[in-house]
Amino acid sequence: MESPVFEEIDPASDCDCPGCVHWRRALPHSWSGRASTHPAAHRALALAAVASATLGASHAVPAAAAPHAPNRPGVFAGDEPDSPQGGSAPLHGPGGRPAKPPVAPTPTAITRTEIINRAKTWVAAKVPYSMSAFWSDGYRQDCSGYVSMAWRLPGNEWTGSLAQYGERISKEELQPGDILLFHNASDPANGSHVTIFGGWTDAAHTRYTAYEQTRPHTRRQTTPYAYWNDSDRYVPYRYKDVIPEEPAPEPDGGTPGAPAVTPYPGAAYFGPGANNKYVTLLGRMLVARGAGGSYAAGPGPRWTEADRRAVRAFQQAQGWTGAAADGLPGPRTWELLVTGEGEDVRDGAVGPPPASHGVPGYPGRALFRPGADNAYVTRLGRQLVRKGFGRFYTVGPGPRWTEADRRAVEAFQRAQGWRGGAADGYPGPETWRRLFS
Repeated sequence: MESPVFEEIDPASDCDCPGCVHWRRALPHSWSGRASTHPAAHRALALAAVASATLGASHAVPAAAAPHAPNRPGVFAGDEPDSPQGGSAPLHGPGGRPAKPPVAPTPTAITRTEIINRAKTWVAAKVPYSMSAFWSDGYRQDCSGYVSMAWRLPGNEWTGSLAQYGERISKEELQPGDILLFHNASDPANGSHVTIFGGWTDAAHTRYTAYEQTRPHTRRQTTPYAYWNDSDRYVPYRYKDVIPEEPAPEPDGGTPGAPAVTPYPGAAYFGPGANNKYVTLLGRMLVARGAGGSYAAGPGPRWTEADRRAVRAFQQAQGWTGAAADGLPGPRTWELLVTGEGEDVRDGAVGPPPASHGVPGYPGRALFRPGADNAYVTRLGRQLVRKGFGRFYTVGPGPRWTEADRRAVEAFQRAQGWRGGAADGYPGPETWRRLFS
């Protein structure tokens, strides 16, 4: 009788079990990628087929060995942390596959500017959130993997191990590149998270620019200190090997007084028809001083009514009236903004927001669509939470429109008895009126 024909399937190159190590040495030219399970199982099946042909069908053949679980160096079975992120792992995952070209970072000194610039690369790439996937640079696509990448650590850490690379600091000592870490040791799966501090966005230090890896992808947004929830449980840390330097100013005025190097350009750069970089800089400074409620989007380089209202609110906060609070920035207004001096705009002092369809405060449908990023999305989300429709939010609400916002709006609309197109999850004027009435 002819022996059955069978193929030898060599072990996958990234397994470290003794059997795979042996066969890699015995068969250096492997046909990798053909096995759907562990190669040892295929080899066992092949040998069982030969044994069956030799002994005859009447002889019992021992069952083939079941494929074993992938090897995870340093982690015993069942000891993986039950957390919203992966456990400690080398670059590119448990197998440690090298990048092409090879990248082997080591714990070395790094500047704050480098940390923030590295953090921005994931924001620009909109790296999708994942607890198991690894980005092309080798770092895991979750919150702790993101910090590991920004700090240029030699591997992927998790919230339970990041603290060993840093030193605990106070809120007053926070600088761009530091982190805010919450590790719930008693129940790591319940709320553990970490963000990168990008700079304060107000003089009172109640809000800051947070770089974080969260669903659906990496984001950078203004966040209340220390976070949206469990705020009192976040601890500031500084990377031990950070190089002391003057922190780079955040583009939205994150470092108080940083824009002081820009002199007043002149009245001709502001007002109807103006479109230049100084209008953008003005708007960002006004947002940092509490006048952000004037803007539905932006600030941007084109002068709008929102800029005028924000400037006037800032001028009135200084006690100015009449022509001194005309909403156009003069030399004194500019000086107070760039030096961080004077009084900030208090909540509600900006004035009533624009209205649409005769509904006070409703800014229009265009501000609530995929890709929208403005203060009205935040306001909508917070009101939905107050009304009892916040179960769809895992983080936030925030200024970027997400599926959580749409589902929360849809739930509110259905609670009004609406169906079909009337409950599409996008707030129209009647939804807005009922929500804020």
